[in-house]
Amino acid sequence: MSDQAERLRSLVAKRSHQPAINTRVITVTSGKGGVGKSNFTLNYALGLTAQGKKVVVLDADVGFANIDVLMGIKPKKTLADLIRREADLWEILETGPNGVQFIAGGSGFQELLEVRTEEYDYLVSQLGQLQGQVDYVLIDTGAGLNHQTLRLLLASDEILVVVTPEPTAITDAYALIKTVANRHPEAKLKLVINRVESAAEGRETAEKIRLVAERFLDLKLPTLGILPDDPIVSKAVRRQTPFLLSHPDSQASRSILKLIQEQLHGERLHDMSKTDGQGHGVKQFLHRMVRLFR
Repeated sequence: MSDQAERLRSLVAKRSHQPAINTRVITVTSGKGGVGKSNFTLNYALGLTAQGKKVVVLDADVGFANIDVLMGIKPKKTLADLIRREADLWEILETGPNGVQFIAGGSGFQELLEVRTEEYDYLVSQLGQLQGQVDYVLIDTGAGLNHQTLRLLLASDEILVVVTPEPTAITDAYALIKTVANRHPEAKLKLVINRVESAAEGRETAEKIRLVAERFLDLKLPTLGILPDDPIVSKAVRRQTPFLLSHPDSQASRSILKLIQEQLHGERLHDMSKTDGQGHGVKQFLHRMVRLFR
């Protein structure tokens, strides 16, 4: 057993004597590729970690998984090893910079979605150990919408749709939002407008999508944040170092930290009101994912 796995088990043992965390499963998605979704997910996770939150990123992009590439880390184990019972949860959890943790999906998410009934309880017992131990499980999906991605979206506590001001990105994002809203009218969707030339362009893009969603889907679609087209982002990608760490004072870093601060403030207000009654957490996510498609 690796030293990392032992340390993680020790952490869980310590946390078992503390109040349970209200774990949220948030899926980050996009209507098309090339909008900066995975890079946003990684730096979003690092920003939450910097605020003292415990975060695990699950890379669910079956064909083009790259969260590990963005960090310059080669994972030893993936979700597929867990499903095949060749490793447990703590062995597939990798630790990245500043303590952010991630699970490489590889072909594992495809296998997860096709898991047989007799294997399901084992997976819930393994992945369910994250519930109450971490604040957020962030799922980075593949770009576009397919059967596998839709299952993840509909089962999540919240969905962040990353979109740029490009007309094709807007059109594809709306198509994704429409499909999700038609299948699950109570889904909590939020926009992240990325790579804008100005704040005004970001607001205009968000307003276009918001108005169409309200008119044709009767859906209120809030904007979580607007992020600039900062040249340091592409530099950080080439260096395989998250921009939040390599350029903490950049416009991109300041914008994502502002986004996170506003999100956490909103969550504190929501937790005090407790109005929706929906169960959060990893186990609920897994149950919903199976129930929705049986």
